[in-house]
Amino acid sequence: MGEIGNVEQLPFHHLPSSATGPELSLHVISVAASSMREMQSAATSTSMGVYDSSDSSGYLSEVNPQEAWLPITESRNGNTVTSVFHLLSSGIGIQALLLPVAFSTLGWAWGIICLSLAFTWQLYTIWVLVQLHESVPGIGTRYSRYLQLAIAAFGPKLGKLLAIFPVMYLSGGSCVLLIIRGAGTMELFFKMIFRGEATIEDNPLAGAGWVLGFTCMAIALAQRPNLNSIAGFSLIGALTAIAYCTLIWALPISKGRPSGVSYNSQKEESGMSEMFDVLNAIGMIVLAFRGHNLVLEIQGTLPSSSKCPSKKLMWRGVTLSYIIIAICLFPIAIAGFWTYGNKVKAQLSVRQSIYCIS
Repeated sequence: MGEIGNVEQLPFHHLPSSATGPELSLHVISVAASSMREMQSAATSTSMGVYDSSDSSGYLSEVNPQEAWLPITESRNGNTVTSVFHLLSSGIGIQALLLPVAFSTLGWAWGIICLSLAFTWQLYTIWVLVQLHESVPGIGTRYSRYLQLAIAAFGPKLGKLLAIFPVMYLSGGSCVLLIIRGAGTMELFFKMIFRGEATIEDNPLAGAGWVLGFTCMAIALAQRPNLNSIAGFSLIGALTAIAYCTLIWALPISKGRPSGVSYNSQKEESGMSEMFDVLNAIGMIVLAFRGHNLVLEIQGTLPSSSKCPSKKLMWRGVTLSYIIIAICLFPIAIAGFWTYGNKVKAQLSVRQSIYCIS
């Protein structure tokens, strides 16, 4: 074995000219094996990533070289505070206004039970995603997108089949609905500034114009280099969400309940209609939490090392943000139903309900 090692270390041009037969063959084989090992090592480092020089333990922090220039994962300099901002702005929506409507169908007991179960399930599923973001400790595999996670779980073909279509139509539908609602809000804000005195001639834009204007603003915001760079916008969104949620449940309590409020759950005469109402109420509660559409991407902005993996920082952010989310959503459901009871449906028209769902 020692002779083989010595021959392997010799450059090919250092082979004695008198080497023939088995000696020459042995040297050629050893040089070829060494070259193959170098090629395999280079290919592995290219496909699996590079080591983080800041981590003395040699922790593999990047899995895919493309992660260094894709917008979401271009920067890994986030922290717990920025993750809280992102989680709050993506976790609290105007869908929370439907919670009292759901309580009017389910009643006090079942309403609180369903809301608590939905919140618990939300926490459990987000905990699972946080743990799955880095599958193997010490290797550094980071699944910052649902497509990557689906491929790792189900294989390349089935994973793409199960993930690409839902992600595309959910993302596209969400973008369309947000553009429509954002354009409508800009138009409403314009009318509020003029206190309803603006006429059609004073309004420089029609409905399509507001949509185009909001789309241009969204495209301009999308030119930011990475998700960490819009943490300030997420902070504004989180503060406004907390503010309107607080106003929604605080103002009705301060004004008191109207007369004739009833808390008996509304039931239809037909059993089928009653079942649909119950399912619709449960759907409203689930819809209020808005799912986990950005959890993996948010965790992808956090740094990770062997001593402090990203799941620790992310779970701290999840804990803080969901405490605030619970403080916002539970009072809306309880205070809203306490104030209006079964009259809450009369307070929200069908058009407003569609607006909340969108």
